[in-house]
Amino acid sequence: MDLGADSGRVVLGRLEHGAVSLEVVHRFTNRPVRLPDGLHWNLLGLFADTLEGLARAGAKAPLSGVGIDSWGCDYGLLDGSSQLLGLPFHYRDERTHAMIDRVHERVSREELYSVTGIQTMPINTIFQLMAQAEGSAAQAAERIALVPDLFALWLTGVLANEVTAASTTGLLDARSGGWARSLIARLGFPPAPFAGDPVEPGTLLGPVLALHCDLAGAATGAPVWTVAGHDTASAFVATPLLGPRDAVLSSGTWSLLGLEVAEPFLGPEAAALNLTNERGLDGTIRLLRNVMGLWLLQECRRHWAGAGTPWDYDELHVLAASAPADVALFDPDDDGLLTPGDIPARIAALCRAGGQEPPGTPGETVRSILVSLACKYRLVLERLERVTQSSVERVHVVGGGARNELLCQLTADLCGRPLLAGPDEATALGNVLIQARAAGALGGSLAQLREVAGASARTVAYEPSDDRRAADTYTRFIAVTGLDVERSSRPTVVGS
Repeated sequence: MDLGADSGRVVLGRLEHGAVSLEVVHRFTNRPVRLPDGLHWNLLGLFADTLEGLARAGAKAPLSGVGIDSWGCDYGLLDGSSQLLGLPFHYRDERTHAMIDRVHERVSREELYSVTGIQTMPINTIFQLMAQAEGSAAQAAERIALVPDLFALWLTGVLANEVTAASTTGLLDARSGGWARSLIARLGFPPAPFAGDPVEPGTLLGPVLALHCDLAGAATGAPVWTVAGHDTASAFVATPLLGPRDAVLSSGTWSLLGLEVAEPFLGPEAAALNLTNERGLDGTIRLLRNVMGLWLLQECRRHWAGAGTPWDYDELHVLAASAPADVALFDPDDDGLLTPGDIPARIAALCRAGGQEPPGTPGETVRSILVSLACKYRLVLERLERVTQSSVERVHVVGGGARNELLCQLTADLCGRPLLAGPDEATALGNVLIQARAAGALGGSLAQLREVAGASARTVAYEPSDDRRAADTYTRFIAVTGLDVERSSRPTVVGS
């Protein structure tokens, strides 16, 4: 069960002859709901869809495991009986305005980073909790459940915080993998939700409860395992890395670009560049940076459809490929692009603020997005190299963005490195691989899992062009955004 911010999938994985085949048995949209108190996820609707998907999977084959991954940061607060205290909010809800400053009044950014190592972003759980700290739900909360934890609870009746999902909260000790309880106390958060430490991927929770038999069908009774609950962590597992200097770009609604390392980087340079240290499988650390990602394209498409022009993605990619190469550029992580709305107009305003003629057509807007993303990827790679004092040899693109040929070629060109695209369903593949190992069907090491991943999916190679245009484009990006390798953009603050 792979839940993304834009859509969800229930995927049946079959392990045969050293390779995994994937079959998407149910795909469904993820539509947030705006209520008078803010923007919320429709988690009950998503859970009903996952049960339907489980029934379809169970009708095709006996299930030896079920695992759930999702986006990070968002959570539900629970009482002592594991009952939900209110509807979970959407990370793009505006309630986190000013919460970054409020948190840092109690614990400085430098101290917070030295313990948790997490990129400062208003979507982080820590800032969402601060917005709720004085509310009745927070005061009554006995447990906290990230989205994959919550779905596993509803499936099995067993609640466990999975560590890769917990690492996105900004409340986990990056060295130990346990909750940073002294910081939690100083922030004024209730201690009860953080009483037990998170569990590792591959922990058996229990069977799908019999109460779901009407909707889950033959999947009832199947064992439910924790996987790498943060979808990016599962995607890293399924990336067939060729060497230790390979970077991974998980490209979807968000872009997460980084390296797999053995220990977190918690020093002042990593903090200044706003890198993040998230947990991976087997105690690994994903040193990476969140970049806005294809949300920009998704929101543009939604806006154009609302205005009467329902472009599909293939049409937009064709228009972008034929647009002029020297489109206007902008920082994809600008504050004003985080929340839903008229993204084409906001992009145009950013381009004007940079002294450029804004995109004039949908094709130019899409190309502007893709080129700006590729430029930001190069900047992130250079910062990763600076902090780790190592060079990045190639980039692996996984997730839905691996199917975007124009973005892949632009990324290879702008980053000046070979790029391997695929698998596009890396998250689901990683999820299945972790379950297979937990069930004893695969060997034990992460390297062995990646060998199976490499045998399971096709990759497409992109070589960088050697013309001068890419260098000139990157120079122009740096000039119009004011970004550079040594100095991060200021932390994003919604509404600022």
